[in-house]
Amino acid sequence: MKLLKNILYHVRMEAVQGSTQLAITHASADSCEIKKDGLFIARRGTSADGHDFIDAVIAQGAAAIVCEDLPATLSESVTYIQVQNSAAAYGHIAANWFDRPADHMNIVGVTGTNGKTTVATLLYNMFQQAGHKSGLLSTVKVCIHNEMKPATHTTPDAWMIQSHLADMREAGCRYAFMEVSSHGLAQHRTEGIEFSGAIFTNISRDHLDYHKDMNDYVATKKMLFDQLKRDAFALVNIDEKHGHTMTMDTQARAGRVTKKLHL
Repeated sequence: MKLLKNILYHVRMEAVQGSTQLAITHASADSCEIKKDGLFIARRGTSADGHDFIDAVIAQGAAAIVCEDLPATLSESVTYIQVQNSAAAYGHIAANWFDRPADHMNIVGVTGTNGKTTVATLLYNMFQQAGHKSGLLSTVKVCIHNEMKPATHTTPDAWMIQSHLADMREAGCRYAFMEVSSHGLAQHRTEGIEFSGAIFTNISRDHLDYHKDMNDYVATKKMLFDQLKRDAFALVNIDEKHGHTMTMDTQARAGRVTKKLHL
């Protein structure tokens, strides 16, 4: 159980209707999972819009709703939090629910069309063999120090990412290496994670069924580098023509590590 105001930390709110001094028993973007005193995040998806289920989750007992558009009729017993982007808000809510595990680790994101799994796995294995407890989130598997679990997505749902990171923190991991897909970036699944560094492998004409065109695909990959802070590092493949594009506008120092990973 969490206090609503606490799990809204870092969420960019445009308007609040009702009290945030509420005890929330659970939170989800899946309307089927909402029960009494739950928080529902109404996201817009490719096949469904969570806003269409707001009345249903209120009938199921939802205490609070995060949405981009407020319903025409508001229930007096429900708190409504209006945001610009529900998917981004969901990422922060998930991070807050698990007490922001990424803040206690060095997280390195690996993006690119090919090579993400190889690079992330090699880094995980290197750090593990050097005696540093580490975690891995990849297309193939999820590793929490020496424990291995099967993976379901290249970049899982924000809630699952934060759950895995919380398990890594509990296991004493200080480093985590994760694949970051363009789908995951576009859908804000990594919101709530401050990356210590980002790595770009390459890019080819792939996933254009999802992205509008190649420019959109490149721009989406670049989102990982745009969010880096000054003390983070950005490593790119300069043999790839879009390598320099990734580091344009980033605050991180490209080409060398400027944030020391304390061993």
